Amino acid sequence: MNRTDRLYALVEELRAVSPRPRSSRWLAHRFEVSSRTIERDIGALQQAGVPIWAEAGRTGGYVVDRAHTLPPVNLTAAEAVAMAVALHRLGGGPFTEAGTTALRKLLAVMPPADAAEARRLAGRVHLIGGGPAAPVPSAVAGAVTARRVLRLGYADRAGAVTERVVEPLGFLGNPWHWYLLAWCRLRDGLRAFRVDRIGSVTALPEPVTRELRPDDLDIPSERVRPLSLA
Repeated sequence: MNRTDRLYALVEELRAVSPRPRSSRWLAHRFEVSSRTIERDIGALQQAGVPIWAEAGRTGGYVVDRAHTLPPVNLTAAEAVAMAVALHRLGGGPFTEAGTTALRKLLAVMPPADAAEARRLAGRVHLIGGGPAAPVPSAVAGAVTARRVLRLGYADRAGAVTERVVEPLGFLGNPWHWYLLAWCRLRDGLRAFRVDRIGSVTALPEPVTRELRPDDLDIPSERVRPLSLA
């Protein structure tokens, strides 16, 4: 059994017995490899975002959170590659890291033959360039998700830097830049902060209570559309 097949089989074995643990020794015997190899495989799965943890003790071992894992996914190779291409197009965006983790999780639970075919197809796709020149700072992306107030060091068009306390409400993206949509307390209004002008970011403990309304955007409705998961 090659490593790709073994990683897939490891997740399925742990899902099947969850919440009971499997020891590295038991798994090593099951897959005819060393305990050290199993430990390296578990580490790789954890880095890919698979929720596996170790339980200590004589009857301990590795456990997977069944509620946060997926059964075998019937994605085609082309569908998996389409997701990878979409992630490339979103390079530098606020959800690039989360999207990369999601794709790894999907590949980890795809049937091995399908995952291998997806990797072969990906090898036939070539890309030029990346996403926006300035990626969205992780602290900014995290604050929008966690709904926490931020203190920003922000440079205007002339390069003058001012400190702004803002309530992050969302993002606005175009082919050239990402903008943080936030309620600026200095200006007492909704503002769009270009992420390549954000110099410093400090997350504050205060929660955000406002909501972003479409009418708040001073942009003609025919030029902007909300993201849809459909």
